[in-house]
Amino acid sequence: VQALKQHKKGLMQQLFPAEGETTPRLRFPEFREAGAWEVKRLGEVANISMGASPKSASYNDQRIGLPLIQGNADIKDRKSSPRLFASQITRECWVGDILVGVRAPVGMVAKSEHHACIGRGISALCVKGEDRQEFLYQWLLWYEPHWVSISQGGTFDSVNKNEITNLVALFPNPSEQQKIAHCLSSLDKVIGLESHKLDALKNLKKGLMQQLFPSEVA
Repeated sequence: VQALKQHKKGLMQQLFPAEGETTPRLRFPEFREAGAWEVKRLGEVANISMGASPKSASYNDQRIGLPLIQGNADIKDRKSSPRLFASQITRECWVGDILVGVRAPVGMVAKSEHHACIGRGISALCVKGEDRQEFLYQWLLWYEPHWVSISQGGTFDSVNKNEITNLVALFPNPSEQQKIAHCLSSLDKVIGLESHKLDALKNLKKGLMQQLFPSEVA
């Protein structure tokens, strides 16, 4: 699994332009003559919603209101995994939105699998126009380690809407975006399957060891 993750990391470094460059080192044959990628701000590419925390009195585990995605603690394996609901709805995200952590650790990227209320630790992005949602998601994964350079100091590192809106990225045409997104998301699926297999093997070994070795005598 780690080898696959390293392979994807190396591939992303080639498929996305390095700092100061306008084209990537690796391009699919049909796009080699397509020219330089276009410079865009995230605010041009996506609708950005910054979370706002509801009153804690509205938190509940009776499924009243919407699932609450408050911050990184409500993310698991790059997917939304809410622990509570909120009856007071402040800001919302929708299924398929890209979630970006705006408080430490800044820049954590995930996908929303819920129509949910988002708290102040989360922003939700949804691509507009012809640009591709999956391409932006993969680009944000690639950019994830760079957030520390723009996060603000304080008790908790954070970024605001202005900083997210004005973050500059390079985008190819929608067809090339689609090709890159498909390539990287296919790798994600393989990594996910292998991770599940590894977890299953670990659980099998644990069960066998419990049967093969006597438990401690009380």
